Amino acid sequence: MKKINLLDAIVLDAALKSTLKRQLYEQLRRLISGRILAPGSAMPSTRQLAKDLAIGRNTVVAAYEQLITEGYLQNRHTACPVVVDLPSGPLSHEDERAYSFRPSISRRGEMMMGEPFYFGAAGQPAFHPGMPDAQEFPFTAWSRLLARRGASGRDTLFGTYDVLGFPPLRETIASYLNAARGMRCSTEQVVIISGAQGAFDLLARLLLDPGDTVWMEEPGYFGAQSAFEVAGARLAPLHVDGGGWSLDGWPSPAPRVICVTPSCHHPLGATMRMEQRLRLLEIAESCNAWIIEDDYDSEYRFQGQPIPAMQGSDASRRVIYVGTFSKLLFPALRIGFMVLPAGLVSGISQAINVSGHVPPLLLQAALFDFINEGHMAKHLRRTRRLYAMRREAFLTMGEAQLSQWLQWAPGQSGIQTTAFCRSGLDDHAIAAAAKKRGIHVSPLSMQYRHGKPRHGLVLGYAATSVSHMDSGMQKLREALLEVAG
Repeated sequence: MKKINLLDAIVLDAALKSTLKRQLYEQLRRLISGRILAPGSAMPSTRQLAKDLAIGRNTVVAAYEQLITEGYLQNRHTACPVVVDLPSGPLSHEDERAYSFRPSISRRGEMMMGEPFYFGAAGQPAFHPGMPDAQEFPFTAWSRLLARRGASGRDTLFGTYDVLGFPPLRETIASYLNAARGMRCSTEQVVIISGAQGAFDLLARLLLDPGDTVWMEEPGYFGAQSAFEVAGARLAPLHVDGGGWSLDGWPSPAPRVICVTPSCHHPLGATMRMEQRLRLLEIAESCNAWIIEDDYDSEYRFQGQPIPAMQGSDASRRVIYVGTFSKLLFPALRIGFMVLPAGLVSGISQAINVSGHVPPLLLQAALFDFINEGHMAKHLRRTRRLYAMRREAFLTMGEAQLSQWLQWAPGQSGIQTTAFCRSGLDDHAIAAAAKKRGIHVSPLSMQYRHGKPRHGLVLGYAATSVSHMDSGMQKLREALLEVAG
């Protein structure tokens, strides 16, 4: 075979950070991959190439050995290595620009990539719905607890242990829910999971077969809607308005799962009355359906006492309770929990293992300490007072400055509120115009999946100080003026 001269194709520079061996290896690999060195061609001997390039022979030997190991060259013990005839392989990055090919994905993948989502922007809290004020969180105490656990928990917190959650945290949550939320649960029923969205994803796969029906509040939380729809479920609307949940002419066909936010409806903020709760439990029992009770925001209620959870009224053990620490602490913590009926506890470890929705045990242990040492109760008392004041100021400013375009929905709980658009304004256009001004609001219409949506804005007030609310209102007013023309 004809030997080839590589002097014109290889340029080595000792001044570069990359070693000469690495430079030689990478340049030879590109020449072989690009078929500039023809398959079957014999390489120069290590001695000859070292002499031609004025480098050490060991450098050439090391580069050849790496190429032989990776399959670019084939070694011949009695002669020089030869170039392997490789398949053409994928396009190079340079060639990709000339093609519009997109790798095929599943129909489920297409649905996942097309689902609605909403995220704000760092440093722009006004008026991000559902966002607590990170400035008010006691990060000094949290950092100390986290560091202490990190230093002492190496035998228990850094492995794949306790997939259902840090046992003391599970016990603490069960005790709190029984005392403060009127629930009936044991530690064994509590499962720690990576946020409420992780719970919806797991429950959708655990409870539903393709084609099963889910009754979903309309309007309702789009994150839960997406999880059920991607799992293959058919969504049927359970309409909610100023009068509450429409349960008289309930939708057909019979559901496998009913998902509700009874303590603080998302996004309208209404509270489900007791007769509606009992009626919903009656319907679920007659249909042999599961109820998922999403209790995402119930700790922030600004009139009257906290509302007991529906789970406490469930005699047939079919309510699955989902809670989260995102609104109490900070969303990036990604720690939520489920309270499962006893019939679902067996085998849940395996399901959790398949899904991978397991928050780090280190964070769970620090959270247990945060609760157990009284930081959580102190933080909650402070933020309840603060958010109540901000809510009042926000609604007063909004009524004074924005009532020409927006009508505020009633509701006395949660850290967000909803305003309905007047005069047929498009809420997506308003949200886009507000975003240009650094204001983040969520379109109400994205929470609908059936029929004609109602347009409005879901607005958060908790993360914005009163001193900054006025400027935020002015910018939102500018956005409304732009859309209204």
